[in-house]
Order: sequence, then C-alpha cells, then structure tokens
Amino acid sequence: MSAQGGRLSTFAAAMVVARRDFAAILYSRSFIFFLLGPLFPVIVGALAGGLGHRMETSGEPPALRVAMAPADSAAMLRARAALAPQIDEALPPMVAAAAEGERQHRNIGAVLSGTPARPRLSGPEAQIEAWRGPVALVAATALHGLPGPVPEVSLHATASSVASDRRGRMATAQGAQTLLFLLTMVLAGMVLSNLVEEKANKVIEVLAAAIPMDAVFLGKLFAMLGVSFVGIAAWASVAGLAIAGVGQGLPMLAAPAVGWPAMIALGIAYFAMAYLLLGSVFLAIGSLASTVREVQTLSMPVTMMQLVVFFLASYAMTQPGSGAEIFALAFPFSSPFAMLARAAQEPALWPHAVALAWEALWVAILIRAGSRLFRRRVMQSGPAPARKRRHPAQEVS
Repeated sequence: MSAQGGRLSTFAAAMVVARRDFAAILYSRSFIFFLLGPLFPVIVGALAGGLGHRMETSGEPPALRVAMAPADSAAMLRARAALAPQIDEALPPMVAAAAEGERQHRNIGAVLSGTPARPRLSGPEAQIEAWRGPVALVAATALHGLPGPVPEVSLHATASSVASDRRGRMATAQGAQTLLFLLTMVLAGMVLSNLVEEKANKVIEVLAAAIPMDAVFLGKLFAMLGVSFVGIAAWASVAGLAIAGVGQGLPMLAAPAVGWPAMIALGIAYFAMAYLLLGSVFLAIGSLASTVREVQTLSMPVTMMQLVVFFLASYAMTQPGSGAEIFALAFPFSSPFAMLARAAQEPALWPHAVALAWEALWVAILIRAGSRLFRRRVMQSGPAPARKRRHPAQEVS
C-alpha cells in the first residue's frame, strides 16, 4: 500500500511502530534478564538428565536374556563362562530368564530363544547384529566344545510396526504442542506490560493521534513477535549446545509425517499465529486496564481459557476424524496447536495453507476489534465536551 496525501498507509505505519518498539525492547536491560531467566532450569535439567543416563549405562551394561529350555540355558551359560577367560570383552553378559527377574536386571538388550543348534536373537537390529557372532560362538561351544562347527543364528529384528510408528508420531505431536503452548504463554505476556506502560506515560495516545489505531496495534504485535523470535533463537542456541553435550541422555523423537524441515517451518508459522491471536486479545485487555493489578485480574481468565484450549487440542490429537478434532482445527485459538499435531501425524501439506489463512483472518478481525475498543474507551475518555453557549444578545432576543 502506498501513502496517500502524505499520510502513511496502515501497513507502513505499523512497520514504523514495530521498528520503534523492537529496538526499544531489544536494547533494554530487562530483556537481557528476561532471556536468562528460563535458561537456568533448562540447563540444570539437561545436565541432570545426561548425568543420570551416563550413570545408568555405565553401571549396568546391556545383557542378553537366555529364554531357552532350562537345560539349554544352562549349557549356554556354561559355554559363555568357558569362553570368558579368553574373550570376555567380546561376549555379551548373559542372564537366564528363569533365574533372573525383570526388576533385578532391567537393561536387557536382546532375548535369545530357540536351541543351541538353532539359536534365535530378538531385539533391536543394531544390537542383535553386534551380538550375532558372539552368540554363534557360545552356541557352538555349548554344542560341540571348541573347536566345532558354528551354527547359523537367525535374526528377528523388532522393526517398527504401524502401531509403534503412530505412538512415536503422537509423542512428537504432543511434544510440539507442549513447546508451542509454553513459548506462547511465556512470551505473549510482554504485550500487556508494554501497552500498560505506554498508556501510563501517554505515548499510546500520541501514536493513536498520529496514525490509525489498527496500525498501532499491528505494529506492536509485530514488534513483540520479532522480540519473541530473538528470544527463541537464543534459547534454541543454548539448547543445541546442551544437546551436543549430553545428547546421549536425551530421548529421541520419532520423525513427523511431514518431515523435520517442514515440521520446523510449520512450527514457526503456527507459533506466529498463536502469538498474534493471543497478543491481540491481550492488547484488547490492555485497553480495559489502567494499572498492572487490573491487567493481572483481567488476564487471568484468558490464561485459564488458554489452558482449556491446550487441553482441547491435546484431546483432539488422540481422536482423529472426530468432532472434537474438527472443532479444535476450526476454532482459531486451538487451531495452531491442533494443526501442528496434525503435521506430526499426517503428511498432507495443503490443509496447513488453509489453516494459516484462516488464522490470519482471525488475527485481522481481533486487531480491528481491539483497536476500536481501545479508541472508544481510552481515546474518547475524559469529561464530555461542554455545550456551546448562546451569546447574551441572542438570549435577550
């Protein structure tokens, strides 16, 4: 849009406000402390998780459970003990299923069944491939002693099934929803504090007198969104360093249905929409409040409703194709959460374009409604204009 009659267009004016607010917040001291606040518990949690995993794996190496007939199990354990003095490091620890309970040895890497003549390894593919040769050697020793013919070990990899894929993607969807919710709730509160501060020192009224109120609201939302992305980038950098340091202790999420690059791009887009939707409501609340206490009182119902929205999206994720999922996808405030979960579970991309356009429409509607509410309650507040008095000569006549 171009300026008409020397006056900036709504979008151009919004960008002016956005640049002003973005620079003012980014170079303030409070923003530095705001960035540092969430990092300490995250760093401590990551270090504790990595340390716990290392202690667990170092104290209890993976073992091979022998689930054969008692006589065959005993023969395999005797053969393993006979080979231990020569090649103990190459042989996996073996425990008999009948003598060893799950609670006594939890770190079971694979299960050996069948017979010494026809042993069968069941477990993760990488683990059973690594143990294939040692198991064959132990089985040959159990059958013939050394030397002797080595039997063929049949492998039974526990490949992921449709059910396990669905569970993994659901875990990814749940993690993405939770992260989106936490980031939105933590960062959207900046909109309220900034608006209340500018209302107190009359800056907002000066801006509203110079440019359209829609441009003021839109500019403030864009500025806060930009500041939020700066904060997320800083936190993500620290998280990347933590993962690089203790990556072995962190759980691995299943790949989403749309792939990780598309999932990250959609996550950024849905965070922007969720932030703009919630921020537009907070701006409308800010127009009703004049003090920080009033802001806290009025924002509490919105926060509670946002929790309800999050639980709705989480429930809809577990009910694909149901009325609850359709409602969560269509309701603008739950749509970003529900659609992000859908991206982890369904590979289609075109529904996301429709959802983003629908959410952008509601952002525009809420900004317009909030700006009108602000102009009616704040810009027109104060004593009513005095009625024009008639001239005394006119009163005599």
